[in-house]
Amino acid sequence: MKQLIKWEEAAMFLLSIALIAPLPYAWYWWLVWIMAPDLSAIAYLGGNRVGAIGYNAVHHKGVAILLYLAGLYTLHPALEYAGLILFGHSSMDRAMGYGLKYFSNFQDTHLGKIGKAAKTATRPERGDRI
Repeated sequence: MKQLIKWEEAAMFLLSIALIAPLPYAWYWWLVWIMAPDLSAIAYLGGNRVGAIGYNAVHHKGVAILLYLAGLYTLHPALEYAGLILFGHSSMDRAMGYGLKYFSNFQDTHLGKIGKAAKTATRPERGDRI
C-alpha cells in the first residue's frame, strides 16, 4: 500500500508543476521556492508540540489548496503560486515517505517512522505490501 501512496503523491507533485507552468513567473523561481516549506522545521526550536504544529500547518495540503483557491478567486497569481509550491512540496515529501508530524517526535509521522527510527521499526507483514 505504501508504494501505491508514493506513486499517487508523485503524480500530485507533477500536477503542481503543470499548474505552476502557466503562471507568470520564471521557471528558476520554482527551484528557489520548492524547498522553502522545510524552513518550518525551525518551529521545533519551541519543542516537539510547537514544532509539529508549525511544520504541519505548512505541510498540510488543505492549507495549500485554500491558498491556491484564494489566488484563483482574487486573481492574484502570487497566492496561486504559493499554494502550488506548498502543495507540490508536500506531495514531494510524501512521495519520499515523509508525512505530517506527531507531537511525540520529529521522526514519528502519519506515514510511519523516518530516519534512524525507521530502520529499527518492524517490517510490514507480507500481506501489507503491494
